[in-house]
Formats: sequence, structure tokens, C-alpha cells
Amino acid sequence: MQDPLVSHWGAQDRFQAHFIVKIETPNPSNYVARTILKTSGHFNGKKVESVSWNGGLLAEELNKDSTLNEMIATQSIKDASIYVDPSNNGVRIYSKWKNSHEFKITKDMYAIYDKIAEHVKKI
Repeated sequence: MQDPLVSHWGAQDRFQAHFIVKIETPNPSNYVARTILKTSGHFNGKKVESVSWNGGLLAEELNKDSTLNEMIATQSIKDASIYVDPSNNGVRIYSKWKNSHEFKITKDMYAIYDKIAEHVKKI
């Protein structure tokens, strides 16, 4: 069956990497978290000043990790916007959509996602 709501723009040049932590999530609401960014500046000069987390039990644990939040604060707005959601077979960690020229995973971003994954496994 064909989708009746076909986009008239065609294929979009947008990508998003998802890091999956394979664990059992008996209470999925504990594993929901997203960054809340405090920023300064405007438009292209906007910078992240500080990071806090909003969500369940995982967000509370992530807020206690000042090293992690300092690492995230050095990233761009798009990279610092991080979301954590439970899925059927684990927990997804991901950031905003990017076009093909922006899309990359740096060593710093990998270290951030790895540190978040450690917190996910502790809960």
C-alpha cells in the first residue's frame, strides 16, 4: 500500500546517528532524558554556556555528572542537543538531524555518548 502523504520535496538530505545501549528497560520512563541548554549570543554566534538534563531518573543522574555537562557545553548547539529515549530492545542516544556536509561523529561526541551510555547501564 502506498503512503497517501508523500512528500513533494523528494528524498531529504538529512541524517541522524543513533547510539543504542542494549539493556532491559523495566520502567521506560526512568530512561527518558534530554538536554536543556543555557546559551548566549545570537544566530551563528550562539554558544552553549551550561547544560542541564530534563526527564526521569536518568536525567537526575546525568545532572550530577559535572564533567559530562562541561564536555557537552563545548559543543555546537546542534551537537549539545542530546536526546535519550527507551526503545523496544534498549535505549537510544541521539542528537539533531544534520545535512550530509555537517554529519560526522567526532571523538568528543563519541566520548560524550559513551559517558551517557555508562549512566544508562548503572540505572
